[in-house]
Amino acid sequence: MSVPDAYPPAGAAGVSPGAQSLDLAGELAAACLGAGLPEEAERHLYLAGLSYHRDEESLGHLQAAWEAAPGHAAVYIGLYRFYFYKNRLHEALDVARDCLRKAARDNGLPEDWRQVRAEDADFGSFDAILPRFFLFTLKAYAYLQLRLGQLEEGRAAVEKLLELDPRDKLGGKVLLTVLERQIHGDDD
Repeated sequence: MSVPDAYPPAGAAGVSPGAQSLDLAGELAAACLGAGLPEEAERHLYLAGLSYHRDEESLGHLQAAWEAAPGHAAVYIGLYRFYFYKNRLHEALDVARDCLRKAARDNGLPEDWRQVRAEDADFGSFDAILPRFFLFTLKAYAYLQLRLGQLEEGRAAVEKLLELDPRDKLGGKVLLTVLERQIHGDDD
């Protein structure tokens, strides 16, 4: 199988191939942006996007990307997006759970998001990529819980998000509004 001419070059996910940091946090942050992703995995993620309208083919490429780069944030994001945009929310939630555990490990946080405290990471800095990745993942988890009718779990996740992001840079308060509408039966 040949790669299409439009295939993006290595590092196209936002970090140049030579932008590797010497410290572990820098390497993990770069990985969130696509650095360290093997070319084979990057190619399969690209092909999964091209074949998005053909579920089995796209999933095959996502599986191949996973096999080439198991646990890489870019592969998690690809899987999550596939399931989310296909409205396969239970599968998206499974990916979000796994990704949340990965984000916790990468940040040196407790695996249970309920135990994470604001002082555990630089959650207030939008430039702190790893803590921000954890927050975005927690928001996705909360949103999916709400969409799937798990209102108490969704509320707890949103409240934790707002505890860690008190200035609401990620828009957690919007999820509380969604929750209140669900509780009161207002679907507008």
